[in-house]
Amino acid sequence: MAQSAVQTGLQGVVAAPSAICYIDGEQGILSYRGYDIRDLAAQATYEEVAYLLLMGELPTQQELERFQGELVRRRPVPEAVWNVLAAVAQHDEPMAVLRTGVSVLGQYDPLAGQTSREAALEQALNLIAQVPTLVAGIARLRRGQEPLPADEAPSVARSFLTMLKGEPPSDLQARALDIALTLHADHEFNASTFAARVTAATLSDMYSAITAAVGALKGPLHGGANQRAMEMLMTIGEPEKAEGWVREKLARKEKIMGIGHRVYKTYDPRARFLKEMAERLSAEVGEDRWYRIATEVERVVLEVLGEKALYPNVDFFSGICYHVMGIPTELFTPIFAMSRVSGWTAHVVEQYENNRLIRPRAEYTGPTLRPFIPLGQR
Repeated sequence: MAQSAVQTGLQGVVAAPSAICYIDGEQGILSYRGYDIRDLAAQATYEEVAYLLLMGELPTQQELERFQGELVRRRPVPEAVWNVLAAVAQHDEPMAVLRTGVSVLGQYDPLAGQTSREAALEQALNLIAQVPTLVAGIARLRRGQEPLPADEAPSVARSFLTMLKGEPPSDLQARALDIALTLHADHEFNASTFAARVTAATLSDMYSAITAAVGALKGPLHGGANQRAMEMLMTIGEPEKAEGWVREKLARKEKIMGIGHRVYKTYDPRARFLKEMAERLSAEVGEDRWYRIATEVERVVLEVLGEKALYPNVDFFSGICYHVMGIPTELFTPIFAMSRVSGWTAHVVEQYENNRLIRPRAEYTGPTLRPFIPLGQR
């Protein structure tokens, strides 16, 4: 068989054109629809970013208010969905419960199954509005509590934290989560987004595509990395122990969670914002141990690896932000999902509009053709 150039994991393979997200891993550039992520994180809200991803342009004040109003209106989750999730929430991990929840939501959307742009945008709005409600409610169900009514704050971040904790967050907490949602909203053809597009390319429905995306994000090599990064910091325990722990890991050529990225060859532009927020949130609650451990880990990695240094990615500091806000570690990946759903749905809409079935080939490595041996002769 002729040899072919196989890119394991499709690394570097361009699978389709897209107008949604641009990444330059060498320069550390990430943009949504042409807007630098640094400008969006510093000056926009998550609702503006979600609108941008879906509609292609930043909203006017009137468009933003209408968009926020639609998200508030669509935020409540049908009681029948809560009944299904209550039966499984305490017996499975939150991402598995969320995967079920997204799938069940599709049973209560009258447009589910329709793939026109108008229908897809309606379904996207429902998902962007309801996934945060699901995540907050799943957390409460796991604690043996009833989900709280959908909060009516225009801010997704503020309403989520209120539904999760039962009380409004501080302004800094709401802003920190808003920035985190912006930074996680899209990242080109990552594993979960590609899973959504592959599903949509079969002309399956929006809810199936997003359920597939949640399933991909559930994996520890994708969305679960921020949880594992926080667990790593907890394992280290104290800033004074960080250097020895990291040097031993690197000497054994073991991975440091939250350090390095498949795409970025320089500092992940998202990590800088979350590092600053981690420091500010730590100061607000008067507990900077985790931030000090993280910065020590970063310092030692850069010192040991020198010119071959790997830099923190978006997962490294996001976990600290969530932890000091009192968010359970098991919710880190579901929060990732409630942000990324805006990017996922934008990609599904784009896939429907210029669809071609995604069907790659494999390089066969099994036996060559061989004669069949009847059962009695084997």
